[in-house]
Amino acid sequence: MRKTRSMMESDEGKKKASEMIDLFARTTDSKEMASLFEDLFTAAEIDDFILRFALMDDIYKGKSQRLIAKERSLSLCKITRGSKILKKKDGFLRRYFSSLYDDHLHL
Repeated sequence: MRKTRSMMESDEGKKKASEMIDLFARTTDSKEMASLFEDLFTAAEIDDFILRFALMDDIYKGKSQRLIAKERSLSLCKITRGSKILKKKDGFLRRYFSSLYDDHLHL
């Protein structure tokens, strides 16, 4: 059985990803961004984004992974991914949460 190649692996996919990133970067109005999300993503995909963001917020605040798993009905695997993202020294979300909570101790 042949594995399907991901869009990110193709030249076309890389070009489209770059175009999308540019589109997001140019969209500065929050209502326009919400409209863009509704155009591009299903309600379930948006829910997944919101859940991932919320669990990363929980992790950043120091809540245990087991408690997050219990409260949000998630597998530890999903939570571990969020934890790894927040451990990246140059990670955008790590910098975001640090500035949100005016807490530069996490950096």
